[in-house]
Amino acid sequence: MASLASPLVTLPLHAYRESPTAKPAFLTVKNDRHFAGHPLLSLLDKCTNTKQLKQIHAQILRGGLFFDSYSASRLFAALSLPPSSDLMYARKVFDEIPRPNIYTWNTLIRAYASSDDPAESLLIFLRLLHECPELPNKFTYPFVIKAATVASDIRVGRAVHGMVVKSILGSDLFILNALVHLYGACGQLDLAYRLFVRIMRKDVVSWNSMITAFVQGGCPEAAVDLFQQMEMENVKPNQVTMVGLLSACAKKGDLEQGRLMHSYIEKNSINLDLTLNNAILDMYTKCGRVNEAKRLFDEMPEKDIVSWTTMLVGYAKLGDYDEARLFFDAMPCQDVAAWNALISSYEQNGKPKEALGLFHEFLLSKNAKPDEVTLVSALSACSQLGAIDLGRWIHVYIKNQGIKSNYFLTTSLIDMYSKCGDLEKALEVFHSAERKDVCVWSAMIAGLAMYGRGRAAIDLFLNMQVTGIKPNAFTFTNVLAACSHTGLVDEARLLFSQMEFVHGVLPGANHYSCMVDVLGRAGLLEDAVELIKNMPINPTPSVWLSLLGACRLHTNIDLAEMAFSHLLEQDPKNIGAYVLLSNIYAKSGMWEKVSELRKLMRVSELKKEPGCSCIEVNGVVHEFLVADTSHPLSTKIYSKLDEIARRLRSKGYVPNKSQLLQLVQEEDMKEQALYLHSEKLAITFGLLSLEQSQPIRIVKNLRVCGDCHSFAKIVSQLYSREILLRDRYRFHHFKEGVCSCMDYW
Repeated sequence: MASLASPLVTLPLHAYRESPTAKPAFLTVKNDRHFAGHPLLSLLDKCTNTKQLKQIHAQILRGGLFFDSYSASRLFAALSLPPSSDLMYARKVFDEIPRPNIYTWNTLIRAYASSDDPAESLLIFLRLLHECPELPNKFTYPFVIKAATVASDIRVGRAVHGMVVKSILGSDLFILNALVHLYGACGQLDLAYRLFVRIMRKDVVSWNSMITAFVQGGCPEAAVDLFQQMEMENVKPNQVTMVGLLSACAKKGDLEQGRLMHSYIEKNSINLDLTLNNAILDMYTKCGRVNEAKRLFDEMPEKDIVSWTTMLVGYAKLGDYDEARLFFDAMPCQDVAAWNALISSYEQNGKPKEALGLFHEFLLSKNAKPDEVTLVSALSACSQLGAIDLGRWIHVYIKNQGIKSNYFLTTSLIDMYSKCGDLEKALEVFHSAERKDVCVWSAMIAGLAMYGRGRAAIDLFLNMQVTGIKPNAFTFTNVLAACSHTGLVDEARLLFSQMEFVHGVLPGANHYSCMVDVLGRAGLLEDAVELIKNMPINPTPSVWLSLLGACRLHTNIDLAEMAFSHLLEQDPKNIGAYVLLSNIYAKSGMWEKVSELRKLMRVSELKKEPGCSCIEVNGVVHEFLVADTSHPLSTKIYSKLDEIARRLRSKGYVPNKSQLLQLVQEEDMKEQALYLHSEKLAITFGLLSLEQSQPIRIVKNLRVCGDCHSFAKIVSQLYSREILLRDRYRFHHFKEGVCSCMDYW
């Protein structure tokens, strides 16, 4: 995209002529109509394609009409605007016009404002100011403001606003409405509202612009309040108003208000066009009322791809994937948006394997091609499963297809490589990125944190600030997590203390949870409790869970019971709390307490999430549960596991039976129970299936237990293999009998 090299303040003197009676240097479209009735010009309105327009262009050149301003402007408008526009050809025609009038300049600005390159529209405006003897008029500025809005260039927008104020057009309603929309779209809600209030005679567009600004700016309540003011001013709403208000209700999840809006539309006979019907559908689905949406869908006289996709997403979000798939298969046209909706719904709702299956199906279909949204969802699914082979393929696909890497793709690639066990590749993607926003930096800091590289994460955090990127709440969560994984207590305290007063980021519950984790892991349990007592906000379940996790590490039963009690007051269904306290009791041999907890879980109808480990071999993801016998190679896996057990015992390995969360009387049964853990089965399958040079990459949904950690260390030494095991919290890189966490986890 082109950039504005020239500042808007360096304008020619004639751009500030105040006299509205000043005559231009040549006749304009308004008064130069000598050839208005020429038959060639009358044919322009009848053209249906660019080929016909080019033929008329040739005739106009032969007849000498092209050097007439009116004739040239008519031809240029037909070439640059729909329905038969060809902007590249039109631009060449514009460059040949000897003296383009203000109408022609406005047409070119308008065409680029609606194109993929709105910045070019702004550059053309600068040329107009220097080259056109006529002043910008009331038609020029709305197109320029639109271009600044599409380009999200608030700096240029404010400069244009200043020019409008200095001209005689400062009270023009169309221009003011465009400026309200600009400020709202750029997130400047205060400026938008300040300008809106100053508009003396507001029309429905003025109100719509401000309502839309509030909705898009995350202030749906303010949008509804403004609508009530609009009614008091006796301004009749239209479809655009109601679309904005329904979007506000959808964002709030306010079903009652949404139904009132639906009723208001019917009572006031507001035309229910396709866009408005789609907005009502969206409101009902986002409020979880898919059945009501389905009734409206069936009654709609006209449906488009948005209607179908909205229903599809509604069913998917409710977990009714069968119905979502039925809608998808019934769609008259499965465009990329529909595929994206279904793939992302699976990916965001804990079904990454199904999401990748759909992605593969999409690649085989010929209806559409994956776009950036598709690839981000697929990469996220790869991250969840540890499917690095497919993740690498997607990376190559992005390069081969010439897809321009944006912040979202860069962040997704870093996240995928980090979570799939290839930190060096994640760093390569990070360093090769031409532009980095705060999300890209934060993703890389998170990657380093997962691998226990706390110092490197802090260094990257400092480098980020040197480049002028301000850290946000997510950045601090990641850098504090990095400190937690490597025991950098002093560094964490310093960063935490600087959050609000140095960086303007107010510490939230996640940051306090991280600090409790930092202090708790380091054995500073009293400091952790003191921090919780002095929190300016109420401790959330995540804070108490961090303290409970620290108690597990240091076997502090009294403090663990206190944290457990607080946690259950806020979140009685938190299965993690039961598991952690049960682990502490089991570690201390308090089996009666373990039994009491299990009874309480049964009464509360709570079930522990089963351990599941995934490993990718030749592009296929294999899943193993505890004591799994469903794999086709199950017999070979257990035979290999017996061999591993014998070799480990010969090296003095003794299973850590304190890791068992249930009372098992027989010693051999205790050992057998430990050998059935899912990560041991996945490691064994990796030894059987992967070449010696290939690292064994495993993703587990729960925290790896101490016995499995010891098991992986010794296996990496005995079999000379690299093992990368990612659990719910971090990565463990085992090599030559040593883990990257240095047993601090």
